[in-house]
Amino acid sequence: MIVKVIREDTNPKSGVWKIACADFVTAMMAFFLLMWLISSTSENDLKQIAEYFKTPLSAAFSGGETEDTSTIRMHGRDTDLTRRIGSQHRGPPDLESAKKELMLKETRRLEILKDSLEKAIASNPSIRRYRKQLLIDITANGLRIQIVDEKNRPMFDVGSIVLQPYAVEILHAIGKLLNEVPNRISLSGHTDATPYQGSERNYNNWDLSIDRANASRRELIIGGMDPDKVMRVIGLASAVPLDRKDPFDPINRRISIIVMKKEAEKAASRN
Repeated sequence: MIVKVIREDTNPKSGVWKIACADFVTAMMAFFLLMWLISSTSENDLKQIAEYFKTPLSAAFSGGETEDTSTIRMHGRDTDLTRRIGSQHRGPPDLESAKKELMLKETRRLEILKDSLEKAIASNPSIRRYRKQLLIDITANGLRIQIVDEKNRPMFDVGSIVLQPYAVEILHAIGKLLNEVPNRISLSGHTDATPYQGSERNYNNWDLSIDRANASRRELIIGGMDPDKVMRVIGLASAVPLDRKDPFDPINRRISIIVMKKEAEKAASRN
């Protein structure tokens, strides 16, 4: 007779410690493997690995691409692990780059307008002889066109706001060309340091300079400029001389037209 004895396990959880021990051993192996990889990797490679986790992972969510496309090599005994950074598709340019591109386009547009003005002056015999009285340059605020007095050829008679015929002709020629760009303009009138000697009471160079700027605005519009292009008309008297060494120099008497850049327009609108 064979008697089969079945023993019941009085402790059903007696094997759990084996699973826990196996997990611990696996974790320790992974830890020591990581330590081995770190110890066998150069400092430069470690920096690149850190950069990869800082930049490409965030770029993956934004659809961008990092600039670093270098190869990372982690050297082991018989192991050469490589990873190439920057494999994501290039995303749209950032706002700063787009802003710079717009500014470059605007500068090129103003340079084209400057060339058009130069050609218009050169091709018009009646204006060409006054070329020395026309100063055209590009500043931080935009394209600046200045019509200045000469000693024996003023734009206005002394104390007057009536433009001489040659100055009217120049303004008419400029007015036609200003519509070629969408930029708005600023006009300013300037005098030299000679005090106003007219008969009007309480009237001085500040009043004279703004009235001359406004007279110039009217002639630009008659010449064909869109009236809505004018953003401001100001008078500065002798506060901003062209010749700082000689505030009485006739060149300080001038009309300044600035075709403003967008940033200058925004600043002017805030003020």
